[in-house]
Amino acid sequence: MTSETITIVRAELTAEVSRRLIALLNAELSGLYPEPGANHFQLDTEELAPGRGTFLVVYRGGTAVGCGALRLLDAETAELKRMYLSPIVRGKGLGRRLVAALEAEARALGVRRLVLETGVRRAAALALYRATGFHPIPLFGEYCLSAETSVCLGKVLDHES
Repeated sequence: MTSETITIVRAELTAEVSRRLIALLNAELSGLYPEPGANHFQLDTEELAPGRGTFLVVYRGGTAVGCGALRLLDAETAELKRMYLSPIVRGKGLGRRLVAALEAEARALGVRRLVLETGVRRAAALALYRATGFHPIPLFGEYCLSAETSVCLGKVLDHES
């Protein structure tokens, strides 16, 4: 990464920038996982309301290049959803920065544990999550219906950061 400014900011799920990034993510996932029932695109604006979750957009040099969401599952657990980085910025540390920003949002909500689902064919995503402290957990929720293509991961958050 050069000296280009990187910012990670909250955005509305319904904003044009958010919809565009999610459309790119959906297209990528649909290509990787054409099997019926393999994709779990569901995320509602109510799940991202203040005190319940957030949606973040990553900008590099003023251009939106990624996104990620956090939604509460219960009082102590939140799920990372809709993680995406444009292929041109992958492998440059932005994924770690986005995970760290989502973890900070989770801590602010009092979350003690983060969980997520990713696909078995997403080697780079799996490597990112493992490098940021996530470990395999049993499938949960809707992901139990796609056992052949889903991997669930989790981590306990420290609250010293």
